[in-house]
Amino acid sequence: MTTTAPPQSLRQSTPLAARLTVIAGWSLLVIAVAHIAAFAFIVPWGDWFAGSLRSGEADLGSVADFWALPGGIVLPTVLTGLLMIRLGRQGQRLGIGFGIALIVWAGFCVFLLGPSGFLGVLVPAGFLIAAAVVDRKA
Repeated sequence: MTTTAPPQSLRQSTPLAARLTVIAGWSLLVIAVAHIAAFAFIVPWGDWFAGSLRSGEADLGSVADFWALPGGIVLPTVLTGLLMIRLGRQGQRLGIGFGIALIVWAGFCVFLLGPSGFLGVLVPAGFLIAAAVVDRKA
């Protein structure tokens, strides 16, 4: 027994809310690319491919770099951005809770780390919240 609804029964958002969701997705992709650009050329790829992470020979900085780039949030950010774009192009949006959760997460990270790239997450979060507000008013 399947519980998925047929596509025609999914609730459609207003065109503006869908467009804001697409913009939020693209802004997440920009954040992911900026994150990759900031770290990709400074990490010790050669050491990693040689097995320093597996053997435990990597220093703390190298391990931190691993968690900042390939082991970190980049892939989930790209996938979430692509999902937002797809939903928006289908005339849908994410719930307001998603935007609020992004703000809470980014705020906590800024609290721990200080002003950083996490402030950029406020942009897609703001677009998602705006999409929800616009859609509720319609």
